[in-house]
Amino acid sequence: MPLTSLDHVNIRTRNLPEMVRFYEEVVGLYEGERPPFSFPGAWLYCGDRAALHLMGPAEGETAAVGQIDHFAFMASGLSDFIANLEKRNIEYATRTIPELGNTQVNVRDPDGNRIEIQFLASESA
Repeated sequence: MPLTSLDHVNIRTRNLPEMVRFYEEVVGLYEGERPPFSFPGAWLYCGDRAALHLMGPAEGETAAVGQIDHFAFMASGLSDFIANLEKRNIEYATRTIPELGNTQVNVRDPDGNRIEIQFLASESA
């Protein structure tokens, strides 16, 4: 299962407009297209890549401030990746992103950080 690139970093925030402004004006990213998810957020681009995903709290939810929710890699070889996790008895959760059709496999590293490995819709488990 070769990783092909670091896909994005996802940060939870209670201050979505302020965070967007900071990353645009200070860091130099720009806000761009984002699928119509059911929760507030923004995708900030570096070149043609949505490198930073900001995630605001859903209605009634209190988001932690300044927490990295997860980081994500794009990869190929979904079946082999899942087989390797199962061989090593590593817990994982899969999810299909309805808006994109891609499959996400979420695992935790030994320190508990969530890592998302994303596979294109053209792959099947």
